[in-house]
Amino acid sequence: MTDTRAISLIMALRGQGITDARVLSAIERTPRELFVDKPFESSAYDNNALPIACGQTISQPYIVAYSTVELDVQPNHRVLEIGTGSGYQAAVLALLCRMVYTVERHRPLMAQAESRFRALKLHNIVTRHGDGFAGWPEQAPFDRILLTAAVPEVPPILIEQLKPGGILIAPEGKQPSLESFSQYLVKIIRTEEGTSKQSLIPVVFVPMIPGLPQGKSDGSERKI
Repeated sequence: MTDTRAISLIMALRGQGITDARVLSAIERTPRELFVDKPFESSAYDNNALPIACGQTISQPYIVAYSTVELDVQPNHRVLEIGTGSGYQAAVLALLCRMVYTVERHRPLMAQAESRFRALKLHNIVTRHGDGFAGWPEQAPFDRILLTAAVPEVPPILIEQLKPGGILIAPEGKQPSLESFSQYLVKIIRTEEGTSKQSLIPVVFVPMIPGLPQGKSDGSERKI
């Protein structure tokens, strides 16, 4: 039975202009309370970002929905996500595509997300503890790529891992301050001739950090 809070969230998203039925269904079917820390469970379906471990956040549902709509994910697609975080965005994507490959630099976050994926029986997600700036070259090219942390500029190596015709969505720009607001969600489409780029909406994301905080990755992949 669908949580009434999830229905209220879907109504709120519709009110904000999210009308894609597949995306709304995926969000409605993904129990957001599983992806937040216990002190915030009562706020799980609020349309706000919430803090999670390792100084990260679970994105506002509207931003998850908007990014997913712009990504235009199809059932046969292979999608790369940079920044697993809580696993919420990957769980939504997994209901929409053939396979999700998700990279996380914080090993504790990755372990928590893997546990949630198993609980939800999302077996089309493959995880990796690694540096998101490197992408996942062994599995490239991807139909779609989504970054869930902000970069000053999208790294060319990630664009190179897109198929021709592929779409990359990323928050791009400097960290916002009281004096300036300079992050935008951008949409990059790879073409045979190069790329096209479009700025979408202003956003606030945590920065994407290169390297690994817990030492070197063993490079292992885990299919849920």
